[in-house]
Amino acid sequence: MRKIKLLALILISLAMVLWFNLRFSTPSIPTIAASPAKTIRYFDRTLPQSIAHIVLIPVNSKFLVTPALSQKVATVEEFAQKHQAVAILNAGFFDPVNQKTTSYVVRQGKLIANPKENERLVNNPNLKSYLGQIFNRTEFRRYLCGQTSRYSIALHSQSTPAGCQLVDAIGAGPRLLPELTLEKEGFVDNANKRDALGSNQPNARTAVGITPDGSVILVMVAQKPSAPANGISLPALADLMKTLGADRAMNLDGGSSSSLYYNGKTFYGKVDLEGNSIKRPVKSVLLVQER
Repeated sequence: MRKIKLLALILISLAMVLWFNLRFSTPSIPTIAASPAKTIRYFDRTLPQSIAHIVLIPVNSKFLVTPALSQKVATVEEFAQKHQAVAILNAGFFDPVNQKTTSYVVRQGKLIANPKENERLVNNPNLKSYLGQIFNRTEFRRYLCGQTSRYSIALHSQSTPAGCQLVDAIGAGPRLLPELTLEKEGFVDNANKRDALGSNQPNARTAVGITPDGSVILVMVAQKPSAPANGISLPALADLMKTLGADRAMNLDGGSSSSLYYNGKTFYGKVDLEGNSIKRPVKSVLLVQER
């Protein structure tokens, strides 16, 4: 009888220990490493005759790339102060004499800059035969397709894709990728020996590109202070955009306008004969801001 009682006590004790462990133990949960946040990244690349300053904005990040226009020309630092942007790249063409745009700009669905309203452009006899091409140059666009933002590069006359709204656009040109469209957009006219951008000459240049996954690449190629006559040609700029991963890209206003602001620091593209940066105010820019 005593043995039976002792066995019963042992079994009860074991049951209590098991219940206690099950009641108060913490289950083991496998740890999953958090994926890195998608954020913008700046880096530079030293080229034979220039330095490329590059900002990459990953697809589906918390940042948007949108255009901005100043009533009077302003530096990229002044744009940064006004718009609280993380990065800024000079963008559309303008006339430095009257400070009016020669590129279309659309912001939040509204046309805010129209080159047809620039009398010095419209009434210039040397440009009369090219106006049709000038008014249909390449644009960097942002569409809203449902709740998703999509970036594109298209001619001004190109229609918006079905199911999407055109939210923002800024014109410049020519297109760099998938092909260089200098003649189509009226920058080059070989018959009349016209080359408005000195396309094959090295110079400070600015460009924007889009990768196959929808990421955006901003590029400003600066002349080296030790060699102010250097820079990059437009065909070489197209090649550079391709090596950076873009499959669509376009040229923006370059030369003395070339400037890039990132995280409190500004890089200028053009240098004078003494190697000093030329800080030219511009009319329009591309902003990188948090959503």
